[in-house]
Amino acid sequence: MSAPIELFAWPENLPEWPRHLLAERFRRENHGDFPHWVEAINGLPLGPNMANTQLQADAVSCTVGLSADASSLLRDQLMHLHPWRKGPFQIGDIFIDTEWHSDWKWRRLSKTLGSFKGQRVLDIGCGNGYFGWRMLGAGAGEVIGIDPTLLFCMQHQAIQKYFQDRRNWVLPLKIEEIPNSTTFDRVFSMGVLYHRRDPQEHIDKVFDLTAPSGGQGIIETLVVDGAQSLYPEDRYARMRNVWCVPTVDDLCSWMANAGFSDIHVIDVTTTSLEEQRSTPWMHFESLVHSLDPHDQTLTAEGHPRPIRAMVVGHKD
Repeated sequence: MSAPIELFAWPENLPEWPRHLLAERFRRENHGDFPHWVEAINGLPLGPNMANTQLQADAVSCTVGLSADASSLLRDQLMHLHPWRKGPFQIGDIFIDTEWHSDWKWRRLSKTLGSFKGQRVLDIGCGNGYFGWRMLGAGAGEVIGIDPTLLFCMQHQAIQKYFQDRRNWVLPLKIEEIPNSTTFDRVFSMGVLYHRRDPQEHIDKVFDLTAPSGGQGIIETLVVDGAQSLYPEDRYARMRNVWCVPTVDDLCSWMANAGFSDIHVIDVTTTSLEEQRSTPWMHFESLVHSLDPHDQTLTAEGHPRPIRAMVVGHKD
């Protein structure tokens, strides 16, 4: 069995328990494209002026200082890590126009949550770590992101080659693999709940990982505007693994059942075709292809069009 790839570094305070999992999952045997991803990351050109990281702009960015030829190589190597879903990013002259305008979601979050000063944050289902950078820009001391999709972890490794910031990490772990003894000031679960067979169990775990005496759990999920939660029998918006699209009331009830208090809704927004769309950096089908072509208030299966809600609860 081959050795795992050499990562930039683990977070300094990363406990011992996940290290064997991480070493195992960053092995070439785990995905057919893994050698190509490693080659793409190793082939990224480095510039003489990698500095001026900007974490408060919509496109988190880093100055690189590359020649035109090196900049072209940079784009080609990053494109080998397609599809890019969360962002945007700006690396030198290269703008990564991702499928999601994640900066729009961040605005909806940040206008309510305010400062992250000195906080330790867990981002469940973090993708490539975009929100972690924005959290650091808002003052967080450390962000641990977990996502079982190895490609997103590799995208983060590519970004880290330029940002070189040990405070934000994307690790190929599942929430079930984090012991309850490891707690965070804020725990985010964004775009995860509807993929869980047991949503109450998921929120219970979010509660367990939230630090007592003021910690916050934030759930962002698809919701349905109606009297009852939706349990699709087959697909929802062409996604196979959607088990439940809750009402906002059910979502709040599940958070209360888990133990959260002072629960309130941050935002409810219908996902627009401008916020989620195909781009040169994600050229697969996107939201517009998941809707009824004759009635865009419905999904292709006839369910209500995607609406997303954000709810925050506190742990006493």
